Amino acid sequence: MKTDTQNILKSEKNQLVKLQNIVNNTIDEEKLIIKNLLHQPEEILTKGQSISDKVASFGGSWKFIILFGIVLFVWILFNTITPKIFNFDPYPFILMNLILSCIAALQAPIIMMSQNRQEEKDRKRAENDYLINLKSELELRSLHQKIDLLLEEQIKVLFESQAKQLEILKSIEKKIKI
Repeated sequence: MKTDTQNILKSEKNQLVKLQNIVNNTIDEEKLIIKNLLHQPEEILTKGQSISDKVASFGGSWKFIILFGIVLFVWILFNTITPKIFNFDPYPFILMNLILSCIAALQAPIIMMSQNRQEEKDRKRAENDYLINLKSELELRSLHQKIDLLLEEQIKVLFESQAKQLEILKSIEKKIKI
């Protein structure tokens, strides 16, 4: 009886050691992921990058569209209503077209620079999402290992107890036959 208790305690101790090893391995695997998620490199913007972000945010807003529409409307109105002496850009509005072309030619690459930086941010965000998913997968794998270990140990204990019960039944059967 004493050896049975010692065997059970020894098997439980082995089971706890295995569970502890699984937990330690999971923690070791997750350290890098957690470090990357918690200590993301700070984004250092150059002056040009911050200007491109501001231009892109203003150039892609309703405020810019409305203001630019008002300026164009006033430009056209001024150059059509005022006397010809004050018109600095008469009807075909060549100067206005030149200015619009210059604005578009300068604004497009600046907006593209900002979009490229935003794309890089999105890529890093997707990478972080991947790391979070990987961390979850590692945790699930660890849980599966723990459950498998517990089931294995329970089945082992059940088989041992069934074997002991069979021995007891056989000894009872022998005593009955005698």
